[in-house]
Amino acid sequence: MDTFYYIIDSIDGDYANLRRTDIISDELKLVARALLPAEINVETKLKYELFQYSIVEA
Repeated sequence: MDTFYYIIDSIDGDYANLRRTDIISDELKLVARALLPAEINVETKLKYELFQYSIVEA
């Protein structure tokens, strides 16, 4: 299973825009906040693995 790393670029209501950090990309991924950890804020680093997002501690 693949693992992807993201940072939260912006939050707009019930959705968050995520930017990949493990590859060079300008594309944003729109994700429902219900799928993300409750403690997220802009600039929170996330790991996506096994169909689940988790916060990456710096």
